[in-house]
Amino acid sequence: MEVITLQSGSAGNCVFVRSGETRLLFDAGISGSNAQTRLANYGYDIRDCNALVLSHEHSDHISGVGVFHRKFGLPVYANLRTWNATRAKPSTGCMGSPNHFVSGRPFQIGSLRIETLKTPHDAIDSVCFVIEDVHTGHRFGLFTDLGHVFPEIQEVIGTLDAVLIESNYDEEMLRTGPYPQHLKNRISGKRGHLSNSDAAELLDTCDASQLQWACLGHLSAQNNSPDVALATHRQKLGNRFSLFCADRYGAMQLPKIKEPKFTLRAACRSIG
Repeated sequence: MEVITLQSGSAGNCVFVRSGETRLLFDAGISGSNAQTRLANYGYDIRDCNALVLSHEHSDHISGVGVFHRKFGLPVYANLRTWNATRAKPSTGCMGSPNHFVSGRPFQIGSLRIETLKTPHDAIDSVCFVIEDVHTGHRFGLFTDLGHVFPEIQEVIGTLDAVLIESNYDEEMLRTGPYPQHLKNRISGKRGHLSNSDAAELLDTCDASQLQWACLGHLSAQNNSPDVALATHRQKLGNRFSLFCADRYGAMQLPKIKEPKFTLRAACRSIG
C-alpha cells in the first residue's frame, strides 16, 4: 500500500492512497492544478483515481471538490450531511450526484475497504478513516480533525500498520500566540484538534506494536512547527517506529506499507 500526502495542514488537505489497481483521494482542500501536478511528479494521473472521499465540509478539506469532480471526473463519496453542507457552499459549483456512505459503517471501493469512525470535531458529521486492502490486509489510519481522543480511535490503533495522525498545535505556542482567545479555545477544546502532546500520548498508551510508521499531519502554521511536533513525539515514543511530518504546502511520499508484522492481528481486529 502506498500513501502520498499532497498537502496537510490548515491551508489544505489531500491524501492519495493506492493499493493494487485501486487509487483513492481523501479530501480536496487544495487546487485541482496542484493535486494534478503533485501526483504527476510521482508518476500518477489524477484522472486514474477511482474516487474522492470526503471527511467533512470545512474548506481546508473540500475547497477543490468541484474541480476534482468536474475537470477530472472523480466520483465523490461523502455522508449525506457532509454532502449537503458541501453542496451549499458557493465555491463548490455544479456537482453531479454523490455516492453516500453512512458514518460509522464501512464501504468498499475496488480492493479497498474503508471504515468510517465518527469524530467529535466541530463539523456537521465529521469522520476519519481506516483504509484496508482486502487482499493483503494492509491497514492505514487517516486520523485528522479528531476533536479529542475518543474510545473508538484508541481501540483501532492496535490494528494499524501505519497512521497519519493530526498533531495540530503545541500547547505553549498556542497559549502565547497571536490568535484571539475564542479561536484558541476552539482549537484546544473538545471539538477542535489534537495537540502534539495529545497525539503522542495516544500513540504511547495504545498498543501500537503493529505500526511501521506514523506521520504527523494537519500542523498549524502559527502554533506548531515540524521540529517541535517531532521532538514532542520522540520524547514520548522513542524509536519504537519511524516518525515523519507531512508537508504543509507540498507533497510527500511515505514508505510503502509492507506485510503485516503478526498473523494474529486479524483476531485483534475482529475484537476491535
